[in-house]
Amino acid sequence: MLKRSEGTYGHGDDGYNVIVGGELFHGYADHPRVLVTLNNKGLKSTAAGAYQFLASTWDDLKRKLNLPDFSPKSQDIAAQELIRERHALADVADGRLAEAIAKCAPTWASLPGAGYDQPEHTMAQLRDWYEAAGGIVED
Repeated sequence: MLKRSEGTYGHGDDGYNVIVGGELFHGYADHPRVLVTLNNKGLKSTAAGAYQFLASTWDDLKRKLNLPDFSPKSQDIAAQELIRERHALADVADGRLAEAIAKCAPTWASLPGAGYDQPEHTMAQLRDWYEAAGGIVED
């Protein structure tokens, strides 16, 4: 669901090698650290990977989790850690999707309520993508 929301799903190496804006990078030794201008207001970002980690966020997670590289496995571990830091893992596990999304919105700009002046997806879209990926939502 997060890969679809962040616009990386289905691109390149299943999104793991996508730079914000859609370009692809090659090699997983480290975060690509490419600064991209996103709009005519001058918004810039270093987001990359399946979950669109900023370079600074990646550096913190890499150090904290002792991650060896920017591989898909490392990105998955780091994304789970961000969800854990938002106290949303139990919500995900128990199917409380709306609660999990509300807690994680400050981390991912594409989630509703994120407030980063970037396009946000609706709860209905996110629920559809979550269920399509095998997630079960408790009403």
